[in-house]
Amino acid sequence: MKYICFGYLDVKNWEKKSDSERNAMIDDCFAYDGELKKNDHWVLGEALQGPESATTLRYQNGKVTVTDGPYAETKELLGGLLIIEARDLNHAIQLISKHPGVKMGRWEIRPAQDMTPMTRESEQRRKGVNV
Repeated sequence: MKYICFGYLDVKNWEKKSDSERNAMIDDCFAYDGELKKNDHWVLGEALQGPESATTLRYQNGKVTVTDGPYAETKELLGGLLIIEARDLNHAIQLISKHPGVKMGRWEIRPAQDMTPMTRESEQRRKGVNV
């Protein structure tokens, strides 16, 4: 089963670290990512640019509004995400617990939703409308 794992960065803690400590943590993360890949648990991983590069879209009063920046101020930043393959939630927790990134901030793990049935139902409805 696929699990989406969101990694958050504790900014204050990160800023206290020396460049060599930061580099060591980053290197440890990439090494562990390599282990996940080698053991067929890795599906996808992406780091995110900082919140200053974010754009927020909201639907309000019948239209979409666009705002520069993140939706909320926070002491933690969403730093990236991993998609992993695991037997179950306990296995996903076990895999992410060993990831060096847990030392940089909290992680949130969610099972991926299988959208296949919903997609099929939508396709059928749309075909009926277009007939």
